[in-house]
Amino acid sequence: MYLSSLLLFLSLGALVKCAAGSDWCYHGCPQSPDHWAEHSGVSCGEKRQSPIDIVTGNVQIDHHLLNFTFVNFSSQHAIKSIENNGHTVKCKLEANQVEVSGGGLNGTYSTIQFHFHWGNTEYHPGAEHTIDGHRYPMEMHIVSLKKGFSVQNATEDSEGIAVLGFFINGTDDGDMSGPWSELTSYLTNTTDTEVDMNNTISIDDLIGNVDLTKFYRYMGSLTTPQCNEAVVWTVFQQPININKNLVQRFPMKTGFTNVYRPTQPLNGRDVFASPTTPLPSSHSWCYEEEPCEYKPSYWHNLPHSNCGGERQSPINIETLDTVTDEHLGAFTFTKFDDKHAIKHITNTGHSVKCVLKEDMVEVSGGGLGYVYSTLQFHFHWGSNKSDGSEHKVDSKRYPMEMHIVNKRKDLTLAEALETPNGLAVLGFLIEEKIAHGRSSSEHLETHPTSDMEAWKKMTSYIPAIHNISSEVNVTDEISIDDLLGGVNRAEYYRYNGSLTTPSCDEAVVWTVFKESVKVDQNLIMMFPTHAGYHNVYRPKQSLHNRKVYTTKSASSAPGPIILLLLLPCLCASSHNLHL
Repeated sequence: MYLSSLLLFLSLGALVKCAAGSDWCYHGCPQSPDHWAEHSGVSCGEKRQSPIDIVTGNVQIDHHLLNFTFVNFSSQHAIKSIENNGHTVKCKLEANQVEVSGGGLNGTYSTIQFHFHWGNTEYHPGAEHTIDGHRYPMEMHIVSLKKGFSVQNATEDSEGIAVLGFFINGTDDGDMSGPWSELTSYLTNTTDTEVDMNNTISIDDLIGNVDLTKFYRYMGSLTTPQCNEAVVWTVFQQPININKNLVQRFPMKTGFTNVYRPTQPLNGRDVFASPTTPLPSSHSWCYEEEPCEYKPSYWHNLPHSNCGGERQSPINIETLDTVTDEHLGAFTFTKFDDKHAIKHITNTGHSVKCVLKEDMVEVSGGGLGYVYSTLQFHFHWGSNKSDGSEHKVDSKRYPMEMHIVNKRKDLTLAEALETPNGLAVLGFLIEEKIAHGRSSSEHLETHPTSDMEAWKKMTSYIPAIHNISSEVNVTDEISIDDLLGGVNRAEYYRYNGSLTTPSCDEAVVWTVFKESVKVDQNLIMMFPTHAGYHNVYRPKQSLHNRKVYTTKSASSAPGPIILLLLLPCLCASSHNLHL
């Protein structure tokens, strides 16, 4: 009874009958998608239908969309059988073995099957969802019911079903002997015949190295009759890449083509993205010289924006107005010297960002009061004609600024963004290294400059990420310490502020170090030259009633130093008196 109900409601088993009593189809029959809504008892003409075109420029980041937990996705004993049901190829899973939770889902879901949608040839792709109008060759749907729900309960609940959608891309050089080759060897044009699998493939094997932290989320429906509006949709941003010949096996061996529903109207629904999902520069906000509706002076008009608050960043630090705070002591930097801590580098469309391996790098001390996990660092720059640091010191803007972003270890990211000291950002001003021991500001260098080899390695990745949202894994040995070099980390400014990009959450304890990092000019120019944009900094914000604090400077007690410098003179004078 359970299986028959499942096939009826999910349209993923034997042929499903529409309420009018006729078989539905994708094309070639009177009950094609344009007519699904005409039958009584179906929801195919309602306002929350799937699939949709995901317009990334309208997507909003949701900081509650954190990592998933997958149970037995790695098990090669979980996939029970495979079947051509006349509409798709479906793989059934062993009952009560596979589960998914987290990722912003409201509870745990029991995974029951996965199936596929495809087109005809590589020139007629068949994914159901599209991204900015682009349709991938195929799409895989992993279907789960809310744990403890009957099928009827699940289809009647607005969040009763969770579907994970994976795009599948056909490439020229994919593996022809891996799990996808094994899976497609079971394909047949005989319908309604269930074939047992031989326990050699897991769901993880099929997903491969897709980044499961990057995904879109919206509320929708099943994409086949009865189109129940009961689905929490997750569509992963990165596609599964397989050999295009394996993609072609689906239409060739099953005997049917173009098994996908056209995209449906969004009807005012919101589409969200996980915090790590890269969004293009055409997204709703931009910097001053970029073409968009929401330039910095209008960021406060963005949805869910805090950019009009009174604790905003960056600021101009007036050194004469700073207040000495003796509690601002030394930092403890954990794993800043690890040459394998940087995971990948990406072009976000607004910056170049280096993402670190999780739960590895930390910072504490420095008056922070908590241990912070280091998440990433990124850069702000100008152009070949202008400087681009975000913070100014005594109205001086530096060529670049590096921000090392840290989250309180005892908080989730969502909690940190709602907590005044949830984030700690370390700001390092960057300027050109000048020969003969002088920087571009004509100050004598009292510490060694940064490791130029490390900067050469790091910037060598920038040409490879010229396209927005592209990323590359970092394989060179580069540590944060290498990039910072011998810069003095004992002297710094401190104030409470915000993120410097929308939504400008006022959750940041800012540390801006007094001494600048010195980098070769040609390496600084790699950022505007190869990232594809320039002048990526927010203008300074009003300080309002905030105070900027400073560490106790060694020069604040000059007496002993002056005495030491005058000692030879005093000795000489004393000697002359005795002549």
